[in-house]
Amino acid sequence: MLELRPSCECCDKALPPDATDALICTFECTFCKDCVDGVLNGVCPNCGGNFSPRPIRPASLLAKYPASTTRIVKPQGC
Repeated sequence: MLELRPSCECCDKALPPDATDALICTFECTFCKDCVDGVLNGVCPNCGGNFSPRPIRPASLLAKYPASTTRIVKPQGC
């Protein structure tokens, strides 16, 4: 089950479970589209992999399978 992390690891932008601009790598590193395109050039700084759109969890399942509330942010930036 995906964690659905709540924010971009680079700029800390909020990425709620229904965000259409959230992107993830194969390790669930989560970034916003602006950072992936403008700062990271499509390459995950943690694993070197590429990104895919993060799936949107249906609202009806969020109560049973809630999104993560743990923010992961790189203090030094990307």
